[in-house]
Amino acid sequence: MTGMSDDLSISFELFPPKTDAGITRLGDTVSQLSAADPTYFSVTYGAGGTTRDTTARVVEMVAGQTGRPVAHHFTCVGASRAEIDRQAEGFWENGIRKIVALRGDLPEGETVPDDGYHDAAELVAALRKVGDFDISVAAYPEVHPEAKDAGADLDHLKRKIDNGAARAITQYAFDTDTVLRFIDRARAAGIDAPIVPGIMPVANFGGLKRFSEGCGATIPDWLGQMFDGLDDAPDTRAMVATGVAAEQCRRLIEEGVTEFHFYTLNQPKVTLAVCRTLGLTPDIPAEDAA
Repeated sequence: MTGMSDDLSISFELFPPKTDAGITRLGDTVSQLSAADPTYFSVTYGAGGTTRDTTARVVEMVAGQTGRPVAHHFTCVGASRAEIDRQAEGFWENGIRKIVALRGDLPEGETVPDDGYHDAAELVAALRKVGDFDISVAAYPEVHPEAKDAGADLDHLKRKIDNGAARAITQYAFDTDTVLRFIDRARAAGIDAPIVPGIMPVANFGGLKRFSEGCGATIPDWLGQMFDGLDDAPDTRAMVATGVAAEQCRRLIEEGVTEFHFYTLNQPKVTLAVCRTLGLTPDIPAEDAA
């Protein structure tokens, strides 16, 4: 393990809580995560911009609290091009330089309006016209659920990169070979930008299964077996989750990966334990005795 952390770069995704109390708790989470020395944080954006004000508030809070860059997630569904452009100009005027550009989920039965940006590639191009943002986009090792096929999905990723995105962050995938094959296919397709694996520490297996059904991520049988019966055993569940995520990172590091993006779900414990396993040495807060 010695030296494993020397070239590693990590980032942490947060989501905006729904209450003031939740935002206060998030401040403590951010303090704990900062000990792992992340390159940046990112803050998600609700479907159709439903958390726009809260996302902006959390971005400002995290930036002020940590002094680290914070990437503002930004979606384009449910708004006209003029509205999106105005929001992008507002980001630039407020000093936001990092963006995670996503199309966003379309409400069931709805289509993108004619006067809107139709996909993330168009959104990236629009952002580049506003300012020299540092833009990340999404990539899908198991293929986006709406893509015609894997080739079309890669073509779209290449459009996003060619339009000005700096890197791609992958949807989580628990089969590490799937992630590695995806990176190989992306390179063969002429995508040279960094591809950063998204790592999902398992906080709640039932919730993970429900979420994964909607985003097209596969839950392997072996993962279900590992978490079976642990609903009421949080300490053991955390240990298993740490082992799963750390082993995936280790394998990816062996194949030359040096950047990881952790989907923390605002729960720092397992993410910090994984960072420890990888040779990073964040301060771990004292735990109450049982």
